[in-house]
Amino acid sequence: MSAALLMFLFFIAITLGITYWAAKRSTGSSAYFAAGRSITGWQNGLAVAGDYMSAASFLGIAGLIAFSGYDGFMYSVGWLVAYLTVLLVVAEPLRNAGKYTMADVLAYRLSPRPVRAMGALSTLTVSTFYMIAQMVGAGALVSLLLKDSGISFHTAVIGVGVLMIVYVVFGGMLATTWVQIIKAVLLMSGTILLSILVLKHFDFSFGNFFNAVANVQYHDAKGQLVTQNFLTPGLRYNPPFGALDLISLGMALIFGTAGLPHILIRFYTVPDAKTARISVVWAMAIIGTFYILTTFLGFGAATIVGRDFIAQNGGTNMSAPLLAKIIAGDVFFAFISAIAFATILAVVAGLTISASSSFAHDFWTNVLKHGKETTPREEVRVAQITAFVVGGISMAIAIALGPTANVAFLVALAFAVAASANLPVIVLSLFWKRFNTKGAVTGLTTGLLASLILISISPSVMKTNPIFPLENPGIISIPLGFLGAIIGTLLSREPEAEAKYDELNVRANTGIGAEKATSH
Repeated sequence: MSAALLMFLFFIAITLGITYWAAKRSTGSSAYFAAGRSITGWQNGLAVAGDYMSAASFLGIAGLIAFSGYDGFMYSVGWLVAYLTVLLVVAEPLRNAGKYTMADVLAYRLSPRPVRAMGALSTLTVSTFYMIAQMVGAGALVSLLLKDSGISFHTAVIGVGVLMIVYVVFGGMLATTWVQIIKAVLLMSGTILLSILVLKHFDFSFGNFFNAVANVQYHDAKGQLVTQNFLTPGLRYNPPFGALDLISLGMALIFGTAGLPHILIRFYTVPDAKTARISVVWAMAIIGTFYILTTFLGFGAATIVGRDFIAQNGGTNMSAPLLAKIIAGDVFFAFISAIAFATILAVVAGLTISASSSFAHDFWTNVLKHGKETTPREEVRVAQITAFVVGGISMAIAIALGPTANVAFLVALAFAVAASANLPVIVLSLFWKRFNTKGAVTGLTTGLLASLILISISPSVMKTNPIFPLENPGIISIPLGFLGAIIGTLLSREPEAEAKYDELNVRANTGIGAEKATSH
């Protein structure tokens, strides 16, 4: 049995053990959806980092830097600074004003049924986009690693999907949190070790390292050997629309993080707003360190492994694992690949529980059942069924896309949808007294449709003669989301929503009343 397979099985055994332990403690809806609000600041910080540092980060970002140099690194910068919006704008108010999902904040002072219905739809859309990216990464990685065992891309995707569903259905948020904590520790350990080995290859000389980065050789589309300076912009984002595309991507990453459902629900697992802030600071330190180190992973792959070799052995997503294999042999390759696998499992579990929580709590309980006729047991059961459905849809789309789709790019689209639909209504609900239900529904609908339509007519989907010239729609769809919410609000008045604003404002900033409302 190969070292890679042994490490995979070892990690799976540990996480299934955690799930069994968590299943015995996940009784009741608060335990299932929010881990009983018992997670400490540093634990939640690690879990948030584990949720955020996805396959797109570890596999996709390294691949983009290995193939696009400086332009690929700009992805890292966007992801790195994005947590400032979470820390400064949403973490504390969200914890104080909500219960299990993003829509709880909207429903606090707005008409609950329409905003919960749209909130659930937006959450499911963003989570599915994000999850497809993880599934593609999982299938490509596992099928390449275990090709001697006859495991295909399709089989690998289905295997990861089944494991994810097991974590969520049986272990709930508690199991998901601990899987994410373990994954974050493993990922940081592997990334630091691989970065040190890259620097060792260049005799720990930054001069030698960046000199190699400035002289990367590979064969271009015409088959000619070229030498390229990977420290100069323009390899990916070139004229005429390169600068706009990069700005659009940056907007999607910075604003999208504060609207990602699987990140937002993490703040409901802590006991109070102070702990929520502490957990964001922990997360920022871990995430910041990781994204700085992706420089060594990506540039190391470009200079030590080479673009040509990566392209012939799994494509951009395999840059970091192949770097580990070339620089330290098969055992380290197996270790790094197992970490990537752990990364995928942890993130898809977080995505699945956010999607299933939103459907069960927002749509089933509060829209279909008017919030009166369900028991906590029924709410949990609906969430478990939703996990099966969401998992099945993501597996099917990932298999249809195949192993060559770049996972960082797919995740950037999820960020664009989150930034365009979710963030405007969260911010306006917390900070604009005049904001009302019509504004929330219009904003969510406009942002969701604008981002999806622009993606469908962009170069990402229409490979030839695209109608919309930018890969990422954020620069257009985010202002449209805000505009839709503002115009919808100005077209009507809702005295009840305005009357409850002061109460929401006090609670969001002080936490008074939060424990009472979230204790059941």
